[in-house]
Amino acid sequence: MFRYLFAIAFLACLILQASALPTISVKSAKFFAGGQQYFLKGVAYQGTPSDPLVDTNQCQLDAKSMQSIGTNSIRVYHVDPNADHDGCMSAFNDAGIYIWLDLDTFDTQIVQATPTWTEEQFGAFAKVMDEFQQYDNLGGFWIGNEVINNLGGSPSAPYIKAAVADMKSYLSAKGYRSIPIGYSATDIAELRPMLQNYLACGEPDEAIDFYGLNSYEWCGAATYENSGYAGLQAMAVGYNLPIFFSETGCNVGGERTFNDQKAIFGPKMIDTWSGSIVYEWVQESNDYGVVDYPDSKIYSGAPIPIQPDFNNLATVWKDIDPVGVSEGSYSSTFSPPACPGASGGWAINGNVPLPRLDSSIIKSIASDSNTDTESFTSKTAPTSSSVESTGMPTDLSNPSTVSTSESTTSASPSLVSPSSMSTISSTLVTSSSSIESTSFSIAATTSAAAESSGSSGTFFLPLTHFHPFQSIPSRRPSIGVA
Repeated sequence: MFRYLFAIAFLACLILQASALPTISVKSAKFFAGGQQYFLKGVAYQGTPSDPLVDTNQCQLDAKSMQSIGTNSIRVYHVDPNADHDGCMSAFNDAGIYIWLDLDTFDTQIVQATPTWTEEQFGAFAKVMDEFQQYDNLGGFWIGNEVINNLGGSPSAPYIKAAVADMKSYLSAKGYRSIPIGYSATDIAELRPMLQNYLACGEPDEAIDFYGLNSYEWCGAATYENSGYAGLQAMAVGYNLPIFFSETGCNVGGERTFNDQKAIFGPKMIDTWSGSIVYEWVQESNDYGVVDYPDSKIYSGAPIPIQPDFNNLATVWKDIDPVGVSEGSYSSTFSPPACPGASGGWAINGNVPLPRLDSSIIKSIASDSNTDTESFTSKTAPTSSSVESTGMPTDLSNPSTVSTSESTTSASPSLVSPSSMSTISSTLVTSSSSIESTSFSIAATTSAAAESSGSSGTFFLPLTHFHPFQSIPSRRPSIGVA
């Protein structure tokens, strides 16, 4: 009898192993899964403030529809780490879909205007990591999304990097698998390529593992040359980490043909870029969705394709099946870039000390029994009622609606080294008057650049394209000359 039960258990284990997706890893400038190079063909998946990964039935419906057009990744911006995600993660795993997940929440993200990296933020990030590290189809974590969202935002970059470094330390202290951690950037031309290089420079344990760019430059009948993609490619060549479009899919200037996908996966970019995530799956008021739902109520049943967008994307992706290289045969000579010096709109002068937390804090939270992985071993299938909406900030443009209290924004000596803080302050080449004057000139610069380049696609992203999961009032167009 014992042998019979053992045989059944062993067989069940083999079935589970066979059905699980191989985990994604980073080797120099490429992603790999199961020994083969991995390219993202993804969609952004979050239409409400509530966690979209708790209703198993809804996830199964969406995963099936996504699978039908060739989706292999989704991007999720906000989750409740206390909810049960087994059902949804399993649904997407069964459809061959990986999840790329933000670690921050409404009140824990790093805010450009008042950047902080505190014990409270770290603890909240850790809870999300604890919950999702167990899933093989967790492709990677985002440390932040568009934290730097205008020309004067680079002083917040050391806080982004400090968060990366401390979360990597936590991941190691907990003994989790090596899950990639990256950053998703606003497309600000004057900060290229300084931001991507700064986040990748220095020691590997302080650098990001991959870089995502939210770019809406390719609009309507744009081409590789006049869309700005040729410029993006030129700045990405030789980058030592995987780089991909973490949001793309301009919806102005004509029908959404998604022809940029042909370029991203085409001969001019395929050796440099690791794919893209199309914004977005769910139809919202900004009109970027490729599906709607019954009675236009988000996540209310089987997704309804929005035409011609849905079919256009399906048609383009149908002919895209990149093979890439095998992990065993791939070797790269790319080295981390030098940390950029202060110039133009970039205010960080080289490899400045980071405002990291004291290592004792990381060790303490890592050893806390409340975040032990044993708490995730027994779960039931989630339902749509298993998580409450945390709600949206009443006014995203009002700093008082995000966590800016003294207790969370002050750099306590017990959390951050005072010498690090003073060094950062002294090395930031900032001038409020010059930043202000630059900001006011953005519109004129953008207009003049568009006129001189003859591009009809680079500057069309409307300011009404809202991102509901950040304390940023709107998504901005590419700023300056692409």
